[in-house]
Amino acid sequence: MDLGILWWLAPPVVVTLAAIAWVVWAGEERGPVDPEVAAERMARALRKEHPGQKVQGPAATRPRDRSTGIAVRPSRGE
Repeated sequence: MDLGILWWLAPPVVVTLAAIAWVVWAGEERGPVDPEVAAERMARALRKEHPGQKVQGPAATRPRDRSTGIAVRPSRGE
C-alpha cells in the first residue's frame, strides 16, 4: 500500500497543531478566573436587553404559528 497519497494531509495537520500550541500558549497569560466574578458577568449579560427579544408592531400581537418543518404554499383561491 502506497502511503504517499496521504502527504496531502501533512499541511493541515501541521497548521492545526501550530494553532493548538498557540492557543495553549496565549491562554496561559489570562490566568485563573474567579467563579464569583464570572457569575456576576454572566448575570449582567443575561439581564441586558437584547435587540432580538423585543418584537414591535403587528407581529407582536399576532400569535405565532407552530412550524411543522414543511413549506406550504398558500392557495391561489382558484
